[in-house]
Amino acid sequence: MAIDFGKVPLERALSKLGAASRSQTREWALKGRLQVNGRTVRDPLFMVTPEKDRFTVDGKPMRNDGWRAIMLNKPRAVVTTKSDEKGRRTVFDLLPLELRALHPVGRLDMATTGLLILTNDTRLSSYLTDPANAILRTYVVTVAGEVTEAERAKVAAGIVDNGELLKPAAVTLRKACGRQSHLTVELTEGRNREIRRLFDALDHEVTGLKRVAFGSLQLGTLEPGRFRRLTREEFNIKR
Repeated sequence: MAIDFGKVPLERALSKLGAASRSQTREWALKGRLQVNGRTVRDPLFMVTPEKDRFTVDGKPMRNDGWRAIMLNKPRAVVTTKSDEKGRRTVFDLLPLELRALHPVGRLDMATTGLLILTNDTRLSSYLTDPANAILRTYVVTVAGEVTEAERAKVAAGIVDNGELLKPAAVTLRKACGRQSHLTVELTEGRNREIRRLFDALDHEVTGLKRVAFGSLQLGTLEPGRFRRLTREEFNIKR
């Protein structure tokens, strides 16, 4: 999941990183106090790559660039919103106060569990959710009834629902019996209720849906309701 970002003005970069306001950046730059990769930069509009470049003030590294990303194992019956008009529990209720300013990268519906990324890096979230980048999201799925190989092939080939073509990147049938079936489904887009709609079209109700991977990130043994901090290296972002 190598991420290649473009350049932005220095004042915007430091603001987005939470390292300095735009006015503070302009002041430092005009006084010759700012360095980018060891080079003094006096132009606050100098183009930089915030995920890769090294920023210092008076030769000293900035203490905290403000970049944050976490992986949360979203439990069932929790919504992926800042607040809920129905008073339901949200993913932000599971986080300490200092992490509640993060935003989710896409959403998981209330009944879906598993891997949810939250970050304050808008460029990262845009990259991860852009269909053009085809970042794989992997789900384990339980459906009612026995899914046949022919039905699995139909889902894999794509199904038109309400005029929209729903086509997974891959569908694997892991186990099937008369009562229920277990599958793994990979998607590259976050269409609304896509997996549920795919199996509803074949009269198989989805009774369990869990995201276990997002690109190179794996949910692993992280317990429901718990989170862990992520590093740039896990996204293949270099400072």
